[in-house]
Amino acid sequence: MDLQLRDKVIIVTGGAKGIGEGISRVLAREGAIPVIVGRKEQDNQDAVAAIEATGGMAWQVAAELADPAACEQAVAAVVARFGRIDGLVNNAGVNDGVGLENGDYERFMASLHKNVVHYYLMAHHALPELKKSKGAILNITSKTAETGQGNTSAYAAANGGRNALTREWAVELLKYGIRVNAIVVAECWTPAYETWIQTLPNPEEKLREITSKIPLENRMTTAEEIANTTAFLLSACSSHTTGQIVHVDGGYVHLDRALANA
Repeated sequence: MDLQLRDKVIIVTGGAKGIGEGISRVLAREGAIPVIVGRKEQDNQDAVAAIEATGGMAWQVAAELADPAACEQAVAAVVARFGRIDGLVNNAGVNDGVGLENGDYERFMASLHKNVVHYYLMAHHALPELKKSKGAILNITSKTAETGQGNTSAYAAANGGRNALTREWAVELLKYGIRVNAIVVAECWTPAYETWIQTLPNPEEKLREITSKIPLENRMTTAEEIANTTAFLLSACSSHTTGQIVHVDGGYVHLDRALANA
């Protein structure tokens, strides 16, 4: 299937690592030009180089997205370089463990800036160009908004906000032909996930326990699987799909996990 993404300029926040890198690679493979926006310029450049080494095109902007001014500057840099924006993938964020019992106001608010405020700001600043291109917005969100996790109040709140903004923007932007959708991630294997699980007392046992509860094939979702659905939802092939919150999770959130061991 031709997703008709060739030469489309698509911003991918946090596009140098993990799920974001997977999205950047798949978009480039489809002929798009992913613009990686992330805080570490060297990581961004490494991701761009890897894409270019396989014959794709990409660009990068170094920006700390928790800084509101940096969001505006990043979008302005993309417009100055390409003169257009055809899509936005809001992906950057961190599950930073700001809980209710052991959290505080300052860390809670800082987490919201790291995890949902820049979703709004990147969309707000990209909107004039998206209106011209009738582009699409795709928000990456987490199961924590629906299932809870414990000790991560700020991250769960941010993801609830991401889901709500997806539906709100889909309504507000109907008149411009701009589609807005979200992908909910549950258990996805990334370098950050691997680092986290290695901090546990029995990491291999814990990983087996987690994967045993994923109904489809008892395995982690891959970044490429998230990326493939992202590319489709950004493309003209999903031209009548908007306001949808799509779970790419092997059935983890909605299917009875007892099925995994049936």
